[in-house]
Amino acid sequence: MSIKQRAEATAKNIEGKVQETMGNVTGDPKAQAEGQEKQVEAKVRHTMEDVKDEVKKAVD
Repeated sequence: MSIKQRAEATAKNIEGKVQETMGNVTGDPKAQAEGQEKQVEAKVRHTMEDVKDEVKKAVD
């Protein structure tokens, strides 16, 4: 597990949540969608790290 990559994914998730919330508050659907997209990207990154961890465990 790369702590740096997990931290980056977590930061991307937080950034996406903030952007989505600001889009909700301002009524900007583009900002909402971009925020949701960032959250999905963060989830994918976390999943990739999980897979890497499992492969490493299986190899070790």
